[in-house]
Parts: sequence; C-alpha cells; structure tokens
Amino acid sequence: MKAIKPTITGIFPTPVYITQLDRKFSDKENKFIDKNKKNISCNEGNTTSKNSYILNSEEFVNIKKKLNKVIKDYFNKVIDTSNNIEPYITQSWINYTEKNQYHHKHSHANSLVSGILYLNAEKTTDKILFFKSGYDLFKPEIKNFNLWNSSTWFFPVDTGQIILFPSSLIHSVERKEGEDTRTSLSFNVFVKGSLGSKINLTQLLL
Repeated sequence: MKAIKPTITGIFPTPVYITQLDRKFSDKENKFIDKNKKNISCNEGNTTSKNSYILNSEEFVNIKKKLNKVIKDYFNKVIDTSNNIEPYITQSWINYTEKNQYHHKHSHANSLVSGILYLNAEKTTDKILFFKSGYDLFKPEIKNFNLWNSSTWFFPVDTGQIILFPSSLIHSVERKEGEDTRTSLSFNVFVKGSLGSKINLTQLLL
C-alpha cells in the first residue's frame, strides 16, 4: 500500500515576527537600564520599571527609531492594508526577572500589536511562552507535539532580539534559570488614521 502524502496547510495563522537589533547597546543605554532598576514596581512574579513611557526618554531615542522601523515593517508585511494609518508606540516599560522569578500569563489590552526588545537574555535558558486561545472540547494525549496539536509554543530569546505579535496573544515567562537578570523592554502599538471603509459603513477615524 502506498504511503499517504497529503498537503497540510495552515489557515488564519497567528503572526509572531522575530528580528534582531543590528547593533549592541551603548554604555549610555546600559547605564539607563541599570538606573531604572532602582525605581521599580512589583509585578506578579517579577518587577517592572515605574516609568511606563520608557521609550520617550532621551537615552532611548535611537532605540525607539529602530523599533519604529521594525513596527512599520510588521504592518507592511503582516497587516498589509490600503488604509491610511500610522502605527505608533503607546506605553513602554522595562521588565526585570531575577533567578526563580517569572512573568505571569497575560495579554495586552487597549493595544493592537505588542513587542519585546530583549536587553539582556540568554538563549540557552530564556524563552517566551505563547498560549492558544479558546477551549478544546476534546483533548487526546499527544505523542509528538507540533504546530497543529499544541496549546502552547515557545521561542528561545537572546539579547538584542525583537519580537512582535498581536496584543491579544496570551504569553508568559517560566521561572528564570541562571544567575543573571533577564531584562526586557516591552511596548504596545496602536494606530492613527482611518480604518475600514466609508462606503461599507465600517470607517473608524482615529
């Protein structure tokens, strides 16, 4: 009997955009990262900078320019709309995760796209974990996990890596291994302009 050779195609996939900062962080930027670690708020599992508009700081002006280019590339390649909209960063903050700390399971409200720039991470131990939304009525025991049968999926992360994803996508960080501090800059993105169509009665002016 001949082996079955099907074509399995995914439809309506969830985009996770991954790229890399094209340079190392400057001394000025690193000092600013360390400075903000002294002014933090307790989060569920780790700590966060009290400054929640961190990318508006003069010390991060060049990083913000780079992130804006990456965000526009995401919108061009993923959203690919004919609407006249301009994405912009709303809030941004730094997360500090020490050994045995974690970042709770969550998504980002009042945002279209969310992103993370890893300021300090170790690829062999650090990762981001994503969760499938919805409820599985039937859940058989899985022999080998793949993109079709998994309810969670993770990506290893490293210093300088940038990840963008829909803000509704639930994610978390498992307990930190290693002695170093995992440090990440998170940000949310919304748009200005006109969404939808006036003729189709779906226009939204922002």
